[in-house]
Amino acid sequence: MTTTELTAHHTGVTVTDLDRAVAFYRDVLGLDVLDRFSVSGEEFAEGVGVPGATGEFAHLDAGSARVELVAYDPEGEESHAETVNQPGAKHLGLAVEDLDSFYAELPPEVETLSEPRTTASGTKILFVRDPEGNLVEILEA
Repeated sequence: MTTTELTAHHTGVTVTDLDRAVAFYRDVLGLDVLDRFSVSGEEFAEGVGVPGATGEFAHLDAGSARVELVAYDPEGEESHAETVNQPGAKHLGLAVEDLDSFYAELPPEVETLSEPRTTASGTKILFVRDPEGNLVEILEA
């Protein structure tokens, strides 16, 4: 059997308002927009398993991987996990050098789960919610 080495390419986040999501990830989290594009057609719809689907995409630079924001038409039902311990819950993890400074510079409207906390493993973490309610972990590394 031949194996193929997998490497991280992107983390996808489905959103309802692509412009609002791009503004948050660009302006608040500081990720650069690499590309914006649309995808449609029968092959795309079959590939994502959504009949008649089209997608509006934005790719953002997150260092060694991309963050892919996508708004689908037709839009599916909302399915946000309220807490990270719910089975199936997902979150995006991003790193900064100085978490306290990052936290101090957050706009007041950005929802956080707490102030930065140092865990028993010695990692300093902060969870925020994007404008769509998706969890984003910011850790100091």
